[in-house]
Amino acid sequence: MKKKTKRVVSRKKRSLKQVETPIAVVDVAPGKLHWFKKISIQITKKKIGVLALIAILLIGALSIWVLWGIPLPDNLSQNQSVSTKLLDRNGKLIYEIYADQRRTPVKLSDVPEYMKEATISIEDKDFYTHGGFSVTGILRAAYKTVFQRQLEGGSTLTQQLVKSALLTPERTVRRKLREFFLSVLVEARYSKDQILELYLNQIPYGSTAYGIESATQLYFGKSSKDLDLAQSALLAGLTASPTRYSPFGANPELAKERQKIVLRRMVEDKKITQQQADDAYNEPLVFAKPNSLVAPHFSLWVKDQLASMFGDSVVEQGGLRVTTTLDLDLQASAEAAVSREVKKLVKQHVGNGAAIVTYPKTGEILAMVGSKDYFATDEDGKVNIIFANRQPGSSIKPLNYVLALRDKKITLSTPLADIPTCFAVPGQEPYCPVNYDGTFHGATQTRFALGNSYNIPAVKILALNGLENFVNFARDMGLTTFQDAKNYGLSLTLGGGEVRAYDMAEAYGVFANGGVKQPLYGIKKVETWSGKVLYENNVDPLSGPRILEPDVTYLISHALQDNNARSAAFGPSSYLNVSGHPEVSVKTGTTNDRRDNWTDGYTSQAVVVVWVGNNDNSPMSGAVSGVSGASPIWNSIMKNVLDKAGKGFYSSADKGPAWPQQPEDVVGSMICANTGFLPNDASNGCPQRFEFYLPDTVPANGATREDLSFDRSKNQYFPNSDGIAPENLQTENHLVVTDPLGSKVCLDCAFPMGQINISYPVSIRQNSTPQP
Repeated sequence: MKKKTKRVVSRKKRSLKQVETPIAVVDVAPGKLHWFKKISIQITKKKIGVLALIAILLIGALSIWVLWGIPLPDNLSQNQSVSTKLLDRNGKLIYEIYADQRRTPVKLSDVPEYMKEATISIEDKDFYTHGGFSVTGILRAAYKTVFQRQLEGGSTLTQQLVKSALLTPERTVRRKLREFFLSVLVEARYSKDQILELYLNQIPYGSTAYGIESATQLYFGKSSKDLDLAQSALLAGLTASPTRYSPFGANPELAKERQKIVLRRMVEDKKITQQQADDAYNEPLVFAKPNSLVAPHFSLWVKDQLASMFGDSVVEQGGLRVTTTLDLDLQASAEAAVSREVKKLVKQHVGNGAAIVTYPKTGEILAMVGSKDYFATDEDGKVNIIFANRQPGSSIKPLNYVLALRDKKITLSTPLADIPTCFAVPGQEPYCPVNYDGTFHGATQTRFALGNSYNIPAVKILALNGLENFVNFARDMGLTTFQDAKNYGLSLTLGGGEVRAYDMAEAYGVFANGGVKQPLYGIKKVETWSGKVLYENNVDPLSGPRILEPDVTYLISHALQDNNARSAAFGPSSYLNVSGHPEVSVKTGTTNDRRDNWTDGYTSQAVVVVWVGNNDNSPMSGAVSGVSGASPIWNSIMKNVLDKAGKGFYSSADKGPAWPQQPEDVVGSMICANTGFLPNDASNGCPQRFEFYLPDTVPANGATREDLSFDRSKNQYFPNSDGIAPENLQTENHLVVTDPLGSKVCLDCAFPMGQINISYPVSIRQNSTPQP
């Protein structure tokens, strides 16, 4: 047998390492693998390994590209952004705070079956059978898009939830791959009912409403648990394109067409009968009116406080449920009163108004109207005048008078010389105040000087109290803007220092509470949307610091309640008389330049402070006074709040009218109506009236008969003859009273007293220098 030989096409012998590619191989020994074949297999294995490594790297890179930074499915339930709701004292919604999305979660068990079935029928009929994505749904959508030219989405509810809650809305391959991956994970992490609940709570329904509860409130003004079939079908149809299908949008008829499609799908899925679908489609839908901003100034003020307490992020996304002190019905009527009356005052150059109402026993704010209209542009309605610095006019006077009463420098019957008077203050020009009516009223007792708001007696009382003493006392009463007495003069009692309406309400609350100051507040309780209490403000009535004793506040309240005491200036039937509520104490205030006009009043059941004027501080016309301007607004609001308060609306302890209650140590006495003192030899046979006093302050003596100097050239009386020419001098004996600053006033003279000068600081019963 011949030996088989092999032929290698090569002229030079090479080592195996030098052989790169075998050109030809011939087996010479059957059954034995030639060495060339071994080399070829080895090279092939290396190529496969390299390709496998490349494939692994590519898959890894693709996975990193798709999954890098992908959110976890747990974020669906852990990172919900829930809007904060401000509620009035009775649970009515006032305002909703949210960053970008208004959302109120609800449990699936509280959602009507119609709503669940409508959603599944129109969005994902295979929801309870697929594993996150539906192959049949994708194929069906592709078929209708390609062959029937009907654009239809193929996303499941799970995919829509993932896209809405976890991913951005961009249309890219990467986002779609993420959507599929996360949908599978979500289906593995949550049950179908949990996914449906998450979907109904997070999907957008149009405008800023996210979730079925917010959508129901927006479109129907009700809770989602009360939805019927017709309403459910309409809402379920919105999610495909909320802006296009919105009944509040540019084409509201599209919402009805979409509702019809949803009802048809429900019939096809055997969720309802055709008759039910027809009835639902024919049912008239009553949509909620788009909400206007309710109590905006109060709401934004509360929001600022919440931000300080919990931070902006929690307030806008944490789902707080905030119960406030506001009475929404009272707020609405107060807003209407301010708006209505300010419109009537346009010819008087009144551009704006504001009001605040409190329940003084606790300090609760019942209403806050910061301007005539939050959206007004002529007066910048967004500015909250309740916290603006404005001059109070004569509404500050009760604080001045009550301080003198407390310190027993005066009584309610003390005669005050309302005669031409100039005050000499070192380093300043003489200050010569005048009355609002431009006249002088002679000896005017405290009750009537305060009631009729005469200016000269008020300045005398401030001189008697001392500026520093009064500024410190006013600050104790709640006027935070009063700081350094050096910044003020004697005109402070006429409104020469700026105050806030908020502070005036707190100060008048001291009178209403018999001397107890209750700090004002607007937040009663703060909870999470799930019910956990974070803050609660349970204020006991009259638990604040005592500033005045009840006997002193009774005196000031009784004087301010006395319609007879103010009738000389305001008439017997002014707006200061509240129909059905004669128990109200009230004081007006108008600055001399008519830039601010106030009416502030109270009982133990309510404090109402009202302001009108102009934001730019321009003056109003002369027609605005204590009997116009703010007082009609005040009258309307005060009647409304007292009608409710007397029925126990704010406290079960309140029943009927709240008259000032006379303390045991307040005494009463008959006095001379013309002198303010008990009758004596000089005033024997005087007309008498009744007055209240603090213990040991009933004035026993005071009126005297004295010789006065009469200047015939001026037809004026003076305490002495200094400066009167002898030919004009005439001496006459008259009944005279002297006020606490030493100013003498004739009670039975035919002509008025002449001007006197008083040096400030004063001493009680100082001698007044006559000014011929």
